[in-house]
Amino acid sequence: MELVKHYVDGHWVESVSGPARQGKGLNPATGEHVHDFCDGGRAEALAAVTAARRAFDTTNWRNSPRLRADVLLDFAARLEARKDEIADWLVTVNGKLRREAVVEVVGSVSELKYYAGLARTQYGRNLEVEPDAFSMLDREAAGVAAIILPWNAPLLLLIRSLAPALAAGCSVVIKPAFQTCIAHNLALECLTCDERLPPGLVNSVIESGVAVSKHLCESLDIDVVSFTGSSKVGKLIAESTSPSLKRLSLELGGKAPALVFPDCNIDSTVKGVVAGATVLAGQQCTAIARVLVHADIYDDFRSRLAQALQRVKVGPGNNPASDMGCLIDLANRDRIAALVERAEKEACVVLKGRIPQDELAQGAFIEPSLIEVNDLNSPFIQDELFGPLLVLERFADEQEAIERANATRYSLASSVWTQDLFLARRVASKLNFGNVWCNTHNRLFAEAETGGYGDSGYGKLHGLEGMFDFMRTKHFYFETPAS
Repeated sequence: MELVKHYVDGHWVESVSGPARQGKGLNPATGEHVHDFCDGGRAEALAAVTAARRAFDTTNWRNSPRLRADVLLDFAARLEARKDEIADWLVTVNGKLRREAVVEVVGSVSELKYYAGLARTQYGRNLEVEPDAFSMLDREAAGVAAIILPWNAPLLLLIRSLAPALAAGCSVVIKPAFQTCIAHNLALECLTCDERLPPGLVNSVIESGVAVSKHLCESLDIDVVSFTGSSKVGKLIAESTSPSLKRLSLELGGKAPALVFPDCNIDSTVKGVVAGATVLAGQQCTAIARVLVHADIYDDFRSRLAQALQRVKVGPGNNPASDMGCLIDLANRDRIAALVERAEKEACVVLKGRIPQDELAQGAFIEPSLIEVNDLNSPFIQDELFGPLLVLERFADEQEAIERANATRYSLASSVWTQDLFLARRVASKLNFGNVWCNTHNRLFAEAETGGYGDSGYGKLHGLEGMFDFMRTKHFYFETPAS
């Protein structure tokens, strides 16, 4: 059985102090034990942070943009070469469809190439503020960055923080999700094999608990924390980092609405909504969670959407016939099933997704559900459900659509479905969401920033602004003798 290790100060290690604690890695589609992992704690976190601090303070990494660009490009090439191996493990330990896993690896390669280019294009400013008086504004690396990751897209969410951090010149300590740590380490090997990488510049500590995260948040040697996960944990991180006033990048929960207007192409809209809602079995912060439909087409759309969701074939990610994979574990499967049971008492259940009773019964599979809710105060509208449970709502006009869409604290992603581009643009300008797509959903690119507001966090990922959290500006002032 393969043992997944920590990476600390240039070495793969089981522990830095005493015998290593170990945990079991499972396949959520079967419940099968597929690997073991080293379960770290404060000692490993302390060693990793110490190494990262030393690497940042004593090496020339932050002053070598061409080296950083070359390392990132070579990282991308090695990752691309191991695409199939890593995608297979993503399917095994996450339960997602293989095509979703391949897209994740390909997107990660794109992200690395993009930030390799940006590594060589960071410029400051120089101005003469008065005669013979000059200000130079330097852009420099922020320091040591901690990256705390979830399990739903472990590779892409790693790279979208790691790539800009390294491109900016930071050193890093990563805490991957233990559920998907084997795929994480396979990707990390594509970087750590590069002999040009200074020891201690990149570190990774696996844990199933919270001791490592706690140390990363509290350590005075960590300058930046980049976290992707739930709003609840994001708020705890903000609280625990407040004494040291660390810079934070938080991409948190979502409750993405799809606003469906009467002039939309209903067939393509239904198809797009199903795809946007069932991606990663609904376990994506930008996945469609609410469908707001104009009253003029509501009944027809509800019927077609229910039929389309009923046709979704739930199955193993390595089966090409599967339309949706499983959830991350049995506890989350049962949580969604309990929510559907609750909806039968508190809402109108249009389509009840069930736990399969065939050969899939041992895995974390559940069929998609569709419920109707009118009360904006309902927890089915206000809470992030994070699974294949879709909420259907009715609106009478454009203004009500906007008001309903904006009626939650989650403000990460949304989409507008209409053939009227002017309507889409007008509505988008009034939606309180960091991402608004038109006639599609979940279109994310290395070049384009994403991020939310309110309970969906702050800071930007991807794009030029994705580097800002890992950089700081220094003002150098000087005067020259008057001629």
